[in-house]
Amino acid sequence: MSKSTNVSKSFHKILAHFFPFMISYSATFNHQSMVLPEQEHLVYNIRLSSVGPGRVTGSDVVHDLSGLDIAMKLHYLKGVYFFTDQAVEGLTIRQMKETMFYWLNDYYITCGRIRRTESGRPYIKCNDCGIRFVEGVCDKTIDEWLELGDDSLHNLLVYHRAIGPELSFSPSVYLQVTRFKCGGISLGMSWAHILGDAFSASEFINNWGRYMARLKSNGPLTLPKSLDNKIEKPHDPNQFVKEPLSAKQVNPVGDLWIAANNCKMETFSFYLSTLHLSSLQEKILGEDGRKRISPFSSVCAVIWQCIAKVREGFEPQIVTVCRKYPNYDNNVLSNSQIISAIKADFSVMEADLKKLALLMADDQGLDERNKIEAAVEKDDGVTDYIMYGTNLTFVNLEDANLYELELKGQKPKFAYYSIQGVGDEGAVLFLPGPPKGSNTENEGKLVTITLPEDQVLKLKTELQRTGLLPTELE
Repeated sequence: MSKSTNVSKSFHKILAHFFPFMISYSATFNHQSMVLPEQEHLVYNIRLSSVGPGRVTGSDVVHDLSGLDIAMKLHYLKGVYFFTDQAVEGLTIRQMKETMFYWLNDYYITCGRIRRTESGRPYIKCNDCGIRFVEGVCDKTIDEWLELGDDSLHNLLVYHRAIGPELSFSPSVYLQVTRFKCGGISLGMSWAHILGDAFSASEFINNWGRYMARLKSNGPLTLPKSLDNKIEKPHDPNQFVKEPLSAKQVNPVGDLWIAANNCKMETFSFYLSTLHLSSLQEKILGEDGRKRISPFSSVCAVIWQCIAKVREGFEPQIVTVCRKYPNYDNNVLSNSQIISAIKADFSVMEADLKKLALLMADDQGLDERNKIEAAVEKDDGVTDYIMYGTNLTFVNLEDANLYELELKGQKPKFAYYSIQGVGDEGAVLFLPGPPKGSNTENEGKLVTITLPEDQVLKLKTELQRTGLLPTELE
């Protein structure tokens, strides 16, 4: 590499650090994703730039991370929203970016960079370095893309880089706009979970849509208010003697925030119609039980039992369940979702599904947020943890408002979320399905499952036997 190239790159780093809202530098890169090499050409002309707040946040503004935030630092959320040509007709990249300057004034924390205290505890320096904005092109139509039915291909639509190894130069958020042959676009978001849970990530991107529609205006700079739903830092972290069941400490990762797996993980998804869900609940619970047990609990019960059968003698006795915190504040980024550990003191493989569904119900399980917070604070936030995949983890995102992101009054044709950095026990996401026509009600649910690769085919077979997974998907 020439000396002039090194100087140029250094110059861009300096500009990005001090004047992120004034520049939008672009370059072309090979798009590295978790897909086969022969599939990488499906999305091309990848261009990267940075977008930050339209005004200076301040010279000494920092965002202190809670123990729960730090416990999530090895996890990332990846979302993809597909919009038809009608929703983006006449919409240019320049218009998108201009709106983002105002939007990111509200979300300046997402434009900061990670720093460490002298003890090694991470925090966010709110220095307006910006989020990374990515552009791409695809020669397929949106319908053709979705018909491919390969979840791994969505990685081509979500530009993702883990935080590190240079913390001070690593964005926490990537947004990718991919234009399809049909005139529609996909909007892909990679979101560092240290910023907040899926409910925060969804509200973050939904607010950009409101700025695009001019439903929100550029208001005065405000610092984050204290959270009513924030887990308080324990005065004595040792008060929780037992380690949490739903999170575990892992080997130190240093400044490259990637969780290590003992096996290759694979993700697949399937759709459940409202009629299918209703039939499943009636089959498991009968008419009376349907009133007390949610579709989420019923579906999770079936999947839990099927995975127990697949693992032959190593059935998961303890599972983790994540749900939206009832007092969640839309105006504040936070990792406030309820994280419960549920233990079965009986054979899951041989259990009655109604018994499992009752165990999964909303009022069951111990909320472990305080325990996770205390475990991290015990070492002042310098140890590394994972939560998703410590146990088999079920995440209820049906209240995440994935279809409230609108462009020109149009909702997404389809929205998809997954989690990067899931541990070996796997994770199951329960997502809202797309609205049917002009109906504002969501039609059915989307289930996304991440498991060790060698268990996926066996699980699909078990799910087909139960009737949860249609045979034609295999």
